[in-house]
Amino acid sequence: MTDPSDSRPERSTPDYSATATGLAPAAAPAAAPDDVRLETTQVAQPGLALPPRRSRAGLVVAAVVGFIVLALVMLFVLAYLFVGLGPAGVIIGGIMALVPLTIVFWGIRWIDRWEPEPRGALVFAFLWGAGVSVLIALIVDAEIQNVIAAAGLGEFGAEFFGAAIQAPIVEEVGKGLGVLLLFFAVRRHFDGPVDGIVYSAWVAGGFAFTENILYFGSELAAGGAPVEVFFIRGIMSPFAHVMFTAFIGAAIGFAAQRPGWFRGVVAFIIGLIPAVLLHAFWNGVLFFISDFYGYYLLVQVPMFLVAVWLVTLLRRQERRITFERLSEYSAVGWLHPDEVAMLASPGGRRAAMGWARSHGLAPLMKAFIRDATRLAYARQRVLADRDTIGAQADEAELLQRVAASRHALRGSAPTA
Repeated sequence: MTDPSDSRPERSTPDYSATATGLAPAAAPAAAPDDVRLETTQVAQPGLALPPRRSRAGLVVAAVVGFIVLALVMLFVLAYLFVGLGPAGVIIGGIMALVPLTIVFWGIRWIDRWEPEPRGALVFAFLWGAGVSVLIALIVDAEIQNVIAAAGLGEFGAEFFGAAIQAPIVEEVGKGLGVLLLFFAVRRHFDGPVDGIVYSAWVAGGFAFTENILYFGSELAAGGAPVEVFFIRGIMSPFAHVMFTAFIGAAIGFAAQRPGWFRGVVAFIIGLIPAVLLHAFWNGVLFFISDFYGYYLLVQVPMFLVAVWLVTLLRRQERRITFERLSEYSAVGWLHPDEVAMLASPGGRRAAMGWARSHGLAPLMKAFIRDATRLAYARQRVLADRDTIGAQADEAELLQRVAASRHALRGSAPTA
């Protein structure tokens, strides 16, 4: 494995965890059974079948209903695009829109790599952004255009109002509602600001995907060549919507670290303010500058770099929480201390996965790392008094799975 002294996470990261708020500490985890404690005197070198996950029939039914509704909305939005742009505009625009979507996908994957969110929740987030958020924007836009026409704002006034006032408010509310819905629906997988950023990024990525089809397809339908539009939207600023809505996701993520459902609603409103303001600035300033590319280098690039820096700090916090919580289980015999160091460092995880791949044990090691990380966050929820969402039940199930995967790794490891 790896040397714990070389792989422990940084300790200088500011403490944003639930334990930093003065909450009374929970009791230590239950001691490991004797057979588990005996095994953890040695490091499990990364097959037995793992225990099945708990069935959550109610959540499955709700998810099925939710996906059916999203599918119907997506069909309506697609019909709108085909009517407005024609088949060629939608198909070519969709292919072009895949480029910025792919860039966004890899960016979100980097953010979400440490403690990946459930795939079903991520797909739901994307479909909400690509369908429901777009539908909300279309409906509101149709109503507001009538009001603007009656107000007689003129061409410039109407365009400025639509881009710098209407679009930021309506679009961020539509996208943010999807993040808030996920806060209620998958609360046990909503553990902090990084999770909130991931969910909001998928919602925003879905919205940008449909919006890009509309922009690219409209340019094609008008007989133009959308090269510059594609370069500006698809290459220079694919993360624009992600940066706006990330404020909402991060705010809800911070609120998720405490018990209480109403905190999420308050956080949604708080996060909505900077999301709308940044979106309005991003759109509105384009009406008053003549050198867009100079503005992009001086303002938008530094803004993006600051966002990356902030996300990097939050990802370090995830590693710190993993180390501290798993250390508590190590102290009572569930894990070996060197395993904690491996599980709490990117280098340790890479080394373990490399070893596992060379011995045909990659799926088992991946499950061990995934369940141990989720165990750390289940413990974090216990400490934050969030057991109303099943933290202790999750802890018990994950302890069983981690112990079983350790046992399977040890039993499958070559002796030579």
